Amino acid sequence: MTHKILIVDDEPNIVMSIEFLLKKEGFSTETAGDGEAALEKVRSFAPDLMLLDVMMPKKSGFEVCEIIRADPSQHQPRIIMLTAKGRETEQAKGLALGADAYMLKPFSTKELVVKIKEILAAG
Repeated sequence: MTHKILIVDDEPNIVMSIEFLLKKEGFSTETAGDGEAALEKVRSFAPDLMLLDVMMPKKSGFEVCEIIRADPSQHQPRIIMLTAKGRETEQAKGLALGADAYMLKPFSTKELVVKIKEILAAG
């Protein structure tokens, strides 16, 4: 079975490079450029995992994570939060809101793939 991954980031270059990498690894991908689009894609695409940027227009990654986790009747993908903000308080907030993992930008694409496979295998 091919795992479905939703890439949510407002930076087109990041989205393009991650999408290319994940498709090469055999994943099925969709993308969203802001928090509201991410919530719509979770309903329509039902991803197994989301790569969720923290700082985005319309709704932040924190808000998106909180909304998804607050409604158990909604599809519940695994969530890896991506951010350039590495303060421990922000990592703790993301994990407290229900994220499965937190990765700091810039990250190694190799590390990202390892983390994705690890989380999907665990879930």
